[in-house]
Amino acid sequence: MNQPKKKKVVVKQEESLIVQLFSRYVFYWPLFLALTLVFGTAAFFYLRYTTPMYEANATMIIKDEKKGTENSKGVDELNMINSKKIIENEIEVLQSRSIMENVVKNLHLYAPISHEGKIRSLSAYTLSPVTIIVENPDELIEAKNVNFKYDKTTEKIFINGIYSGKLNEWITTKYAKIKFVKNKSYSPSNLQKSFEFSFIPVKEMTMRLLIALQITSANKLSSIISLSYKDEVPKRSEDVVNELIAMYDQASVNEKNSLAKNTLQFVNERLNIVSTDLDSIEQTVQKYKTGTGAQDISTQGQLYLQNVSNNDQELGKINMQLAILNQVDQAVSKGNSGSLGINPTSIGITDPGLTQLISDLNSKELEYERLKKTVAENNPMLISIRDQINKIKPDIQNNLVTQRKNLEISQNNFMRTNNAYNSMLRTIPQKERDILEISRDQNVKNSIYSFLLQKKEESELSYASTLSDSRVINSAQASKYPVSPNKKLIFIGAILASLVLGILFITAKDFLNSKILYRKDLESMTAIPVLGEIAQNDGKESIVIGAGKRSFIAEEFRKIRASLHFLGINADNKKILVTSSIPGEGKSFVSGNFAISNALTGKKVCLIDIDLHNPGLGKMFGKTTEDPGISDYLNGKKQPEDIIKKVPEFENLFFVSSGAIHESPSELLLNGKIKDFIAYLENKFDLIILDTAPSVLITDAYYLTDLCDATLYIVRHKYTPKMIIKRIDETLEINPLKNIAIIFNGVKKRGFFKNNYGYGYDYVYGGKYGLTDDKKKKSKTQESRS
Repeated sequence: MNQPKKKKVVVKQEESLIVQLFSRYVFYWPLFLALTLVFGTAAFFYLRYTTPMYEANATMIIKDEKKGTENSKGVDELNMINSKKIIENEIEVLQSRSIMENVVKNLHLYAPISHEGKIRSLSAYTLSPVTIIVENPDELIEAKNVNFKYDKTTEKIFINGIYSGKLNEWITTKYAKIKFVKNKSYSPSNLQKSFEFSFIPVKEMTMRLLIALQITSANKLSSIISLSYKDEVPKRSEDVVNELIAMYDQASVNEKNSLAKNTLQFVNERLNIVSTDLDSIEQTVQKYKTGTGAQDISTQGQLYLQNVSNNDQELGKINMQLAILNQVDQAVSKGNSGSLGINPTSIGITDPGLTQLISDLNSKELEYERLKKTVAENNPMLISIRDQINKIKPDIQNNLVTQRKNLEISQNNFMRTNNAYNSMLRTIPQKERDILEISRDQNVKNSIYSFLLQKKEESELSYASTLSDSRVINSAQASKYPVSPNKKLIFIGAILASLVLGILFITAKDFLNSKILYRKDLESMTAIPVLGEIAQNDGKESIVIGAGKRSFIAEEFRKIRASLHFLGINADNKKILVTSSIPGEGKSFVSGNFAISNALTGKKVCLIDIDLHNPGLGKMFGKTTEDPGISDYLNGKKQPEDIIKKVPEFENLFFVSSGAIHESPSELLLNGKIKDFIAYLENKFDLIILDTAPSVLITDAYYLTDLCDATLYIVRHKYTPKMIIKRIDETLEINPLKNIAIIFNGVKKRGFFKNNYGYGYDYVYGGKYGLTDDKKKKSKTQESRS
């Protein structure tokens, strides 16, 4: 049950904060409106003259050895030289300068064509019927906005108004040797025939494209990557992304073909050696039979060959594998950074562990070579791959040692078996025995030759294969509408900027102001409670309250009157001291109108102008310093009855003026008579109000406060310094003022509204609810009763 209540309180606090902020800044709506118009106009012109950008997006999947992407079995059989990829590295490869340079050259982006627009030149990528090819793009000279015309009928080219050549002909210019060809992306239009071309260095154009390119992975567990590219021409954005994917696939195929080519070269070398051996053996057999007249092999010889054939084939395979292991060992021991350049399965290595290690080494070294072209030598990614290579090589060498030992053991076993067959060979006649030995060598070489032919065919299949390690899921497609600038976002940003700038301006203005501006400033700087607020009096009359008056300021005085119980003012405690910090804060204005407000309720009120230094309260009631007053009583020249004067305009209000100016007014208060005078008034009046001098400059208030029951401390809006308010609490600890409360006087209009004090008082004193003459009479009667 308690939880909902807490939640409700929090909501109210949040709503209160919002209301406070709204009420603080809403009155400056013309400023916010002006700023909104300025920023809105700026946003309009920005959108009007900024080139709209379209975005082409594509997705592709890459075989990642960490994320389990595999081809089908049939595809793997064709793609026997298969290198697994790491998606993070492939993203770097896709963003490499070398691949993007190929895109720039293939699409001829180094020679953009444009046409004149109303404000600026616009791209004519799809509007120009021709495009430009440079013979050597790397050596072109930079040029800007070179005018040319193309005549479709005659296919003639005019550069800067001069005939330069025809379509598909090489033209020598001062910039480069160029050729105009038909534009494959041309979309016929009614555009003028005059265009402009520019030449941009390939490297600079490459960097521009890379800046606009963004490649991301779908998530950490996926091998799908997304490619996006922004361009002012939708078709060009699609072409760039599609060509980038094509160049990446081509680079991947070229790497595998390089590996297949090296493997095929190794197999051919072995085939040439075995082929030469076979030719030599066949010639030996022929010569032997011709020279000795030997006949065909007998049944016993046939049995020998049959038994020894399989043994010799296995022994031959072992010998070849030992030779391959020795070659791999030599390649690894060189310690170079290049790839081994051979596919282990294509040269007869059957051990899965060694095959995997060699494949990993090939993959890492190829990856190292690719990244070395795009990043610096000290790049963390390049260093990481180099460390992986250095770890794989010792593992390969250790595996080679183990494999060599196993093969040597098998070799010895087969050789022992051969010795047994050699014993059998001794029982055969000499001529037939010689033929059998020669035939035996021939069978061994034939089996090796057949094996190498098979591996050669596999390598040729891999070399001819154009299968890539990636697959396009979605080809590049440009957005139908521009992705930037975002109109909604720009206008929302303009509105927010105007609000923020307006708030900052108002806040800075208030912060730099050293005067009290808000009630919350008072509440934050002092612990003294604020009893009420009084609006600025813009009228000429000092008296703003009277019978039947329902003005804004009069209503505020009534509120303060109703709050007297907060200070404990009653029949027994009826003496109120009114003071301020410095002159000009309106304490006399507040004292006079406050006294009138109380007198209208039927209470008998005595108002005393006891500011003996700079009296000003008498002016409100037509009195001067020449009239007898409190100073005359304190001097002993007058009695209380002589200085207490009834105010004719207000039935229950009596006024005591300051009297003649004394040369030592503060000392005059200390003669003790003021205490007797106040005691005399207590027996005669229901409420006594003393208007004394400012407390910061004069000490009178600190003496008089002991004779009073409460103190009203006047602070004026945009007048009283903040520094004085900050020191009030410290001052009161030394010289306390009894039962003190603040009246926030002269609160001026804020912002640009006509009536913007934060409240609507039409119901009380304006609008269609304004008081008629009859109602004013009733109001006067009711006020006198209250």
